[in-house]
Amino acid sequence: MAAKPQLEIAPEKVAHVIIKAREFDAKVGAWDASPEDGDADEDPSSILEDLSNDPTAAEIAGFVDALNDDEQVHLVALAWIGRGTFEPEEFDEAVETARNEQTGSTAGYLLGLPLLADYLEEGLEKLGFSANDVESDVL
Repeated sequence: MAAKPQLEIAPEKVAHVIIKAREFDAKVGAWDASPEDGDADEDPSSILEDLSNDPTAAEIAGFVDALNDDEQVHLVALAWIGRGTFEPEEFDEAVETARNEQTGSTAGYLLGLPLLADYLEEGLEKLGFSANDVESDVL
């Protein structure tokens, strides 16, 4: 078995993004006519609405934005490995591509991936990390 690649982001940080991305992915299209209608006190399911000022998206973006450049690049590379854009043995190439193609907000890019949590979890698994173990350490 090949050695695990050297991640420049702690697996626990990846797990945090996975957990928050799962919360974000559970959101559905907004259905309330106004913020006052169906607030969480009246309609608890309204917290699942995907609103433009979504606090979960803001939390993920803030967390990713606070990562250093190497951590952000490795997070993108992990997502690409999980998505199948690169194979695990091409991790270094994925990192270099992510570094060279970074043009805007990493958080914005990642939040635009519809299966972000799945991609990151799969990326960890493909690189030899137990996503379940890492996530349980965070929870």
